[in-house]
Amino acid sequence: MLAQERYSIIMEMLELNKIVKVPELCEKFNVSIETVRRDLEFLEQEGKLKRVYGGAVLQSKSGAEPSYNTRSTKNAKEKIMIGKKTAELISDGETLMIDLGTTTLEVARHLKNKKNLTIITNCLTIAQELVNVPTFRVILPGGILRPNELALSGFISEQFMKEFNVDKTIIGVGGITKDTGITDYHLEETRVRKIMIENGKQIIAVADHSKFGIKALVKVCSIRDVDTIVTNDKLNQKIAQEYIEEGIKVIGYKN
Repeated sequence: MLAQERYSIIMEMLELNKIVKVPELCEKFNVSIETVRRDLEFLEQEGKLKRVYGGAVLQSKSGAEPSYNTRSTKNAKEKIMIGKKTAELISDGETLMIDLGTTTLEVARHLKNKKNLTIITNCLTIAQELVNVPTFRVILPGGILRPNELALSGFISEQFMKEFNVDKTIIGVGGITKDTGITDYHLEETRVRKIMIENGKQIIAVADHSKFGIKALVKVCSIRDVDTIVTNDKLNQKIAQEYIEEGIKVIGYKN
């Protein structure tokens, strides 16, 4: 069994039981104590669990959002591939809502060979990325501008987004679990995101493997509100299959 497969199973066990013990992991994976300890050390460095004597407990991530700089560099290659795969789902002439985020920014960067797109976004970085494509029309709301993220939110943004209906909405993900659905950290931006989801005919969520099994502070939507998840090949097939069984198309996982 590959290390990444063990990581995914360990996180599943933690989600279910809130604690894992070294002996049970050794038995489950048929590996040495040293291997299990290395696995737990890696996952602790990733911020997904906290090691305790004899095992590990689930690391709560519900309240604190990682900084933009941290998120922009973490899993950068995976985000580029997700951006490329998501762009392949977009057809010329479509209307889009694109959520803020480091992964959605990679989607925007891969859209530049498309034609006649209308893009509505609450992220200034994404708007700046696309505004000079000759056949694109880029639309921004008003609202309160958040530093670093350069994202617009608040009442003005919410009212603005309600006026549009689009072919596809592309949303970023703070965390995703089958039971809780998609979650994120910033309350006001989540309200804008909910409207984007309500007004899109097709909802595409973009999330690298590290977002699975994470529950952030604010619920965005049920997993059943999502049509497609675009991820990367480090996501375990077993986890991907759980979402496929819910009727969701999952693209990019290792199978």
